Amino acid sequence: MKQNIRYAAGSDVGRRREQNEDAGYASGRLLVVADGMGGHAAGELASSAAIAVMRELDVSLPEAGCDLEAALEGAVHEAARRLSELADLDPARRGMGTTVTATLWDGNRFALAHLGDSRGYLLRDGALYQITKDHTLVQSMVDEGRITEDQAAVHPRRSMVLRVLGTEGRAEPDMSLREADQGDRYLFCSDGLTGVLGPEILHEVLSTVIDPAVAVQRLIDLANQGGSPDNVTVIVADVVPPGEGEATIYRVGAGS
Repeated sequence: MKQNIRYAAGSDVGRRREQNEDAGYASGRLLVVADGMGGHAAGELASSAAIAVMRELDVSLPEAGCDLEAALEGAVHEAARRLSELADLDPARRGMGTTVTATLWDGNRFALAHLGDSRGYLLRDGALYQITKDHTLVQSMVDEGRITEDQAAVHPRRSMVLRVLGTEGRAEPDMSLREADQGDRYLFCSDGLTGVLGPEILHEVLSTVIDPAVAVQRLIDLANQGGSPDNVTVIVADVVPPGEGEATIYRVGAGS
């Protein structure tokens, strides 16, 4: 039985940045968060260009029967090619890049593509699971047993990303295909949220705030109350029965 997703999305410039280099997109089939980097507005260009490519999936794919993983991975590769083209037009853009965490749904399953340190979480049966793995220096150090998770959270190089969508024209996203169960709740966000709020707070909000739009705003507000040194982008999506419909709210903070 095909299911729907009820979703909301929001983005805020945060407390210390002058512009918002995050970008996001949410629809009944596609959810994407991108966190740009590169300076001189190149980060904003990288994230928005990646989103522009990804959102084409909404109009180019048939309603059913497509290979979700292949379609989503192809869009990531096309986004990388687009960034390379933009850099060729202006050498100052060389080195710009963006994270990409994206899901493509068909009503029962979804493909997940992930590059960088934006994150995806699943709330199922009261438990919160991180379903993406950070492509960062500190995560590699944790994997090698050199530091603990607690040490990684305060490490001075915790923001160093090892894999992103960049201007070299290549992309190697983590890809997976997952089953969607009715009652599941998903959170996709930039590291501006998780750099401030720990999993306990994420779990509390996602578990207690029923309306996705209210949950999105609550998470952004809590990040800003915590000092929010980076832009904050949040998408919350619930798997709901057919006929319950969809809703989307996209809020952009002042100064973005």
